Amino acid sequence: MHGDSPLKHQPLSVAITALAPLTWGTTYLVTTEFLPPNRPMLAGCLRALPAGIALAMVHRVRPSGTWWLRASALGVLNIGGFFALLFVAAYRLPGGIAATLGAIQPLLAAWLAAGLIGERVRRGTVVAGVTGLIGVALLVMRPGARLDGVGIAAGLGAATSMALGVVLTKRWGRPVDLLTFTSWQLISGGLFLLPFVVFIEGVPASLSLTNVAGYAWLASIGGAIAYAVWFRGIGVLPIAQVTILGLISPLMAGLLGWAVLDQSLRSTQLIGMAAILAAVGIAQTRTTNNTNQPASSSPRPNTTLEVIAP
Repeated sequence: MHGDSPLKHQPLSVAITALAPLTWGTTYLVTTEFLPPNRPMLAGCLRALPAGIALAMVHRVRPSGTWWLRASALGVLNIGGFFALLFVAAYRLPGGIAATLGAIQPLLAAWLAAGLIGERVRRGTVVAGVTGLIGVALLVMRPGARLDGVGIAAGLGAATSMALGVVLTKRWGRPVDLLTFTSWQLISGGLFLLPFVVFIEGVPASLSLTNVAGYAWLASIGGAIAYAVWFRGIGVLPIAQVTILGLISPLMAGLLGWAVLDQSLRSTQLIGMAAILAAVGIAQTRTTNNTNQPASSSPRPNTTLEVIAP
């Protein structure tokens, strides 16, 4: 079983893992300024599928045995299904409600990790999760936002999908090198989104050089590299540390909106940003101080993993 050396609790591993949500925070800017309008499924598919194929060509290692099913499930949970549900929520829930619902993911992941891989839910984890949720709400919520039942269900589904994907990625480990493991999930996620593009959304009649540059960024930096960094972090850090880092993404998006798109930042948004940073700090500090926790970077024996195979 391949795996990274146990760099558990080391600041360097946290910093490296944080690069993934920092990169994903550029997605809003790239989508609004570089991509053709009203093509979210196409953006998700092109973000995943070409990058996955390119990575797969490096070693050309295919899944075997139960890993055909596991790789497909992880690709849908972490990428394809997550994207689809997230886009549905974003379209039906204006005013940042979708992003706020997504911020519940660290709490969901913590409880799932407790049940599936035995990571203890500590008070600091709950405090960090609630603080981050409030911070994201203050950052992205707008007055008068309407509620929509389907949108709320999709937003919660997206958060649950990613949370379960992260925990199962941790539990199952990875049987191959990091880039090959990433390629399996990107291909699976991209193939899941492909029918939505072909039969529902369609493709633009033409693409400009700006569009191509935007898709290239999402596929390379925002896709292949960011997901490889993210999956590495899952392997060497506790779930509580990894998932709370995901809150950096809306923080980055807000900062880019202010710096590049000339969007204003109200006092409540600044408080929200401070709360997100506090949540990230609490999660890292609390986990680092609890070094007596059993190491969770190594998966359980394969005989127990089969019980929860999706």
